[in-house]
Amino acid sequence: MKKYLAEFIGTAVLVLFGCGSVAVTGFAAISPVWFLAVALAFGLSVATMAYGIGPISGCHINPAVSVGVWAAGRLSTGDLVGYVVSQVLGGIAGAALLYLIVSGKIGGYDLATSGLGQNGWGEGYGGGYGTGSAILAELIGTFVFLVVILGSTSKGGVTPVAGLAIGLTLVMIHIVFIPVTGVSVNPARSIGPALFVGGKAIEQLWLFIVIPPIGALLAGLLFRAKLLED
Repeated sequence: MKKYLAEFIGTAVLVLFGCGSVAVTGFAAISPVWFLAVALAFGLSVATMAYGIGPISGCHINPAVSVGVWAAGRLSTGDLVGYVVSQVLGGIAGAALLYLIVSGKIGGYDLATSGLGQNGWGEGYGGGYGTGSAILAELIGTFVFLVVILGSTSKGGVTPVAGLAIGLTLVMIHIVFIPVTGVSVNPARSIGPALFVGGKAIEQLWLFIVIPPIGALLAGLLFRAKLLED
């Protein structure tokens, strides 16, 4: 149960601070500096939690990561289920805490307009990219993320700075793909905010539930086949 509690807390922290960097600062602040700040908020959330809960659960805080680790043969099916449930609940809890914070804004907070850092694509979101671009961005982003995670935590690649490398990889992914989908590469990160925002965020949620695990699965299978592992 300690592993599942750690995953719950870690995912809640990721959503609270990652999505919070969008919801609290506001879309009116969009600029190159804003993009970097959001990217760093997500990356640092993962990096810090890696050192905080990594020794307990491995700090997946992402159902796609758990799928990739499972596909690589490093996680049991039972733990995969437990991790995913804990992560989704943690994502919802993090979004709930964020909603409580922004709702206290003097003058009110328009959830429909400002959102909670939810993911999306198409007209009216980010750079206005289509479904094909959104699928490719999430697939490639998650694949690269898992390659770094599985490589830096393998027997030959394990290092005290693995958490930092993983966090910086997430920063890199965000810097490039924020305009496309807002960057999910994590179903739990997408589910939490979408449940509170509703509408289009719910309608488009399928992509962020389906595509990241596929990218993670591909990376995991390459490591299981020893094609990317010494």
